[in-house]
Amino acid sequence: MPGSSDKGTEGPACRLYLITPPSFDLAAFSGQLAETLGGGDVACLQLRLKGPDGESADDADIRAAVETLMPIAHQHEVAFILNDRPDLAAELGCDGVHVGREDGDYKSARATVGPDAIVGTTCHNSRHLAMEDAEAGADYVAFGAFFPTSTKQVQHQAEIETLEIWSETMEVPSVAIGGITAENCAPLVQAGADFLAVIGAVWNHPDGPADGVKAMNDAIAAAADV
Repeated sequence: MPGSSDKGTEGPACRLYLITPPSFDLAAFSGQLAETLGGGDVACLQLRLKGPDGESADDADIRAAVETLMPIAHQHEVAFILNDRPDLAAELGCDGVHVGREDGDYKSARATVGPDAIVGTTCHNSRHLAMEDAEAGADYVAFGAFFPTSTKQVQHQAEIETLEIWSETMEVPSVAIGGITAENCAPLVQAGADFLAVIGAVWNHPDGPADGVKAMNDAIAAAADV
């Protein structure tokens, strides 16, 4: 899971970081999630209930989703990360929180969730921001967007060289995000990304999300073998 790099071990060098769709019917999605997580290796699940404009869901909806989905993730040994809400992550006992640049900062998030929770941060294409967060104690740093995505408006374009340099010089794991699919992920894996964060590649897969997870894992394995 994010927070402990698999490099140099017998485990996979790159793993799947699955993000939920920005909105869904909770009852239907909970059944779908169990099947999806059975499709292959998933390091963690991030609950991200937000619209394209970045507006967050109501607290009650977030609480209900965490209480329903987190046990399913844990049954599959998948870490459960909440997006941008350290307060609710701490209250509900999530495994960690991810904070964007516009929604908080590492130090305040860490103070809220405590020393044992995972805290990851968005760093766009900035190794400077990533180094600051890593040196402060962040468990992972996320770079993106690498490709066009319909999930949110892309304001920052990331370069593969950023991943390459980070992988060669830093121990803190990196997450690549933004329009990643089974078809385009190979350069990111080969550049040293520790995790690939995906949404549409799984949830919009034509054969269903479980097959989307399998396809991503197959693509990661193929890229790593090159």
